[in-house]
Amino acid sequence: MRQSSPATPLPPPKERRRLREAGSLTVAQVAERMGVSRRTVRAWEADRTTPRGRKRQAYAELLNALTTEAGTETGIETVTDREIPAKKTAVTVRHDQREPEAQPDPFAPSSPSSLTPAQAFDALYAFCVPALVRQTYLLTGRRELARESVERAFQLAWQRWPEVAVDRDPTGWVRAAAYEYALSPWHRFRPRHRHPEAPPADASDRTLLNVLLRLPPPHRRTLLLYDVVGLDLPETAAETEASTPAAANRLLHAREAVAARLPELSDPAELHRRLARLADTERLRASKPFTVRNGSERRARFWTRAAIAFTVTLIGATALTLRTAPTQYEPPVAPGETVRGVPPRAAPGPLSEQQLALLEKLRMETAGGPERLVPEPR
Repeated sequence: MRQSSPATPLPPPKERRRLREAGSLTVAQVAERMGVSRRTVRAWEADRTTPRGRKRQAYAELLNALTTEAGTETGIETVTDREIPAKKTAVTVRHDQREPEAQPDPFAPSSPSSLTPAQAFDALYAFCVPALVRQTYLLTGRRELARESVERAFQLAWQRWPEVAVDRDPTGWVRAAAYEYALSPWHRFRPRHRHPEAPPADASDRTLLNVLLRLPPPHRRTLLLYDVVGLDLPETAAETEASTPAAANRLLHAREAVAARLPELSDPAELHRRLARLADTERLRASKPFTVRNGSERRARFWTRAAIAFTVTLIGATALTLRTAPTQYEPPVAPGETVRGVPPRAAPGPLSEQQLALLEKLRMETAGGPERLVPEPR
């Protein structure tokens, strides 16, 4: 019998993902090099499946090259040629050492680059805005709303920068804020959003955009995160605040709706390519980072002053009420009630002789009254 050769060793799944991110490679780039789909690469990094045969060997060679570029600080060593057959390279992990620590966040204030908060914010803004504006345009179909949503999200990020700077995924934080603002139902009451914008110039792009806008907002957002941004299913479910089965159902329904109107886009790879082309053909603009920071600070000052004015008004109204309010309790006068058993008042009878004489005497007196009494001299 022919003895099978041992499988090429691979690092743990978390280490595979860390090596890919350290080498500045996306899932799509690794999938293109390996000749597989992006879903397969995500499965390799999540330890749901394991590559076999030539794909395993090629994947090990890629990780070995990334390890060589990263240096020896990560705690990974390369297997020598004497330990494996010819034309095979792989990587092994030292089990006597701790897991390599996560790479420092370049946007965090405590990073070794010693960036100021404004510089870190500007770096995050320059990195995220070009792609985020295009994604928001696919989500809403409106250019100005896409720009406004992204700027509002970064204004909110600058107001909460201590929280965003230490977040494990600041890009995802800003993206979620932009999507939430873009999908707000209150935009329908704004006058300028009651009129449609100019559609794309290409007829196929117009059809694709109309199909996207007819999808329910949760389905459209799930399709965008999975097929355009490139998140895996658990990450998509977490960002849309849904369970993984619910996110999977939304994705399937969205793909079926698009394929029903556009059968040529039934392939997810072709759908991804068409969506990317639709976003790239639009000329979308965004403000400068310092303009967004200044706008955020002005908005914060406005709401702070409004809160102070409201508080002062409330205190003044309370003081006026205390000043004019009665100091003691005055019970209200009870309404009158009918008393039963009392005889009615009798009408007056005829006047007597004495009453008639007195009445005549009063009539004879002067209008000013009787004469003034003067004391008599003695």
